[in-house]
Amino acid sequence: MPNYLRPHRPGAIWFFTVNLLQRRNNDLLARKIALLRTTVAHVRASHPFHIHAWVVLPDHMHCVLELPPGDADIANRWRLIKQRFSKALPKTERRSTVRQRRGERGIWQRRYWEHLIRDEADYRAHVDYVHINPVKHGLVARVADWPNSTFHRLVEQGVYPPDWADEAQAIRLPYDD
Repeated sequence: MPNYLRPHRPGAIWFFTVNLLQRRNNDLLARKIALLRTTVAHVRASHPFHIHAWVVLPDHMHCVLELPPGDADIANRWRLIKQRFSKALPKTERRSTVRQRRGERGIWQRRYWEHLIRDEADYRAHVDYVHINPVKHGLVARVADWPNSTFHRLVEQGVYPPDWADEAQAIRLPYDD
């Protein structure tokens, strides 16, 4: 069995991608956005973290999160978010024999993709990537049109102008090549 080692960086800032198990034609996260928000708030109350950026798409989400000083346990936070969200849903999803044997739900991919933010340029690129993602997936024409995003909060705070990325081709994002 693989042993996944994650860097131990207390107080670090991380970029994450978390996916549903069955992504094709699955809009569960968009349909259950209120439950996801409640779940994240509940986990944050007992296991604090700061949300720098977050976007929830129908079948996956991206976020930039910061842990408190002295705390490096991001894995437990994701476990709790996935677990609490899943337990609140009826058991209607298809589950493989392996997942049934292990008593696992068939909602989330088992793991997530993470990236430790290295510097200010890396931070800015990943925060921008989070917010432009609904446009990249063809869900909306403008970033401001996607409701499930911290973009709106950051516009209110003056970080982004309301029309940011309306000309998305001019913006250089991580993983663009």
